[in-house]
Amino acid sequence: MVPRYSRPAMTAIWSPETRFGIWFEIEAHATEKLGELGVVPESAAKALWDWWATNPTIDVAAIDAIEAVTKHDVIAFLTWVAENVGDEARFMHQGMTSSDVLDTCLAVQLTRAADILLDDLDQLLAVLKRRAYEHKLTPTIGRSHGIHAEPVTFGLKLAEAYAEFSRCKTRLIAARADIATCAISGAVGTFANIDPRVEQHVADKLGLAVEPVSTQVIPRDRHAMFFATLGVIASSIERLAVEVRHLQRTEVLEAEEYFSPGQKGSSAMPHKRNPVLTENLTGLARMVRAAVIPAMENVALWHERDISHSSVERYIGPDATITLDFALARLTGVIDKLLVYPERMQKNLDRMGGLVHSQRVLLALTQAGVSREDSYRLVQRNAMKVWESDGELSLLELLKADDEVTAALSPQQIEEKFDLDYHFKAVDTIFERVFAD
Repeated sequence: MVPRYSRPAMTAIWSPETRFGIWFEIEAHATEKLGELGVVPESAAKALWDWWATNPTIDVAAIDAIEAVTKHDVIAFLTWVAENVGDEARFMHQGMTSSDVLDTCLAVQLTRAADILLDDLDQLLAVLKRRAYEHKLTPTIGRSHGIHAEPVTFGLKLAEAYAEFSRCKTRLIAARADIATCAISGAVGTFANIDPRVEQHVADKLGLAVEPVSTQVIPRDRHAMFFATLGVIASSIERLAVEVRHLQRTEVLEAEEYFSPGQKGSSAMPHKRNPVLTENLTGLARMVRAAVIPAMENVALWHERDISHSSVERYIGPDATITLDFALARLTGVIDKLLVYPERMQKNLDRMGGLVHSQRVLLALTQAGVSREDSYRLVQRNAMKVWESDGELSLLELLKADDEVTAALSPQQIEEKFDLDYHFKAVDTIFERVFAD
């Protein structure tokens, strides 16, 4: 976790204080149900909760000092609680194993992290929708392979991003449900020394589902899916960030990141306005995706359990969620304040002498009885003249001067194929599909 790319609410989920607090709740809820079942005295859970109500501060340093001797974090925690609660604490952890605590705690943390990320996505979606409608009919050039293709609108670019992040939200909702499981099943997951009703009780109290079958650990395919989903969201962030970066290039300059008063772009060149936020988002996306492969490799554990996954998850749990939270918030800010230049978009649309209308002429020629091969040849030979003139020549004028073209189409029919608005007749339909909800 890098403080520069962290936000407080998400960071707090992964603090030692929060982790130990969740551990305590798991142990206390389990002891509570064990008391109801008559396995331990009911006074044991009361003693735990009474102590917690008056002493909710976790002494991380004290627990760490115990772990330095025991070399076992859960035992260190249980020892510290016992030292503070007293004799009744001996009934904690009856029939449980460390993974019951660790895995259930991780499920709680990832679920809470998912809730923050879902809120982040909602905020991003709201901004994308607002800006999409703002530029619903702002003409701009569509590009394929980085080359001018045909006209689109800037609103369509943002609507496309909205649809993509809507899918991201749907995936994250599913991943949240998948990861939110509780395992209190004891050594090798057989419930030999603990009643399954304890697991159900803890799950209910923590807002989790019970793991149908755990092998002392919760199966890591769940975690692999969760981090894979984060990786996909990160890639969607990068996709939109790269679009902004390309649009901000000096030769394009159709949109750019907001440049605040007093901001500096370069230590050497005072004129620079660089796309630093979206470049940063590209880097952050790489870091989130870096968690995906280790999460996949964690699925294959030995027999009923090993701890090869443990060290990995201590890294990727905090790092991936904290980084993605920051990245989503940063992207929301970029789109919210994005400077859009419709005049430059129009200028770029016009700079290649009408080449963007070539397909309409091609289709008109075929509909007028010219073979597709000949239609393509006629349009292309004129288009290449415009291309080689760097837009100084006009495709419209060249076509009207081409005898083979005018043999099939009148000058007026050719001119009709250069109507920019023609390309936007389905924009309302697309918006209705994207923003139907």
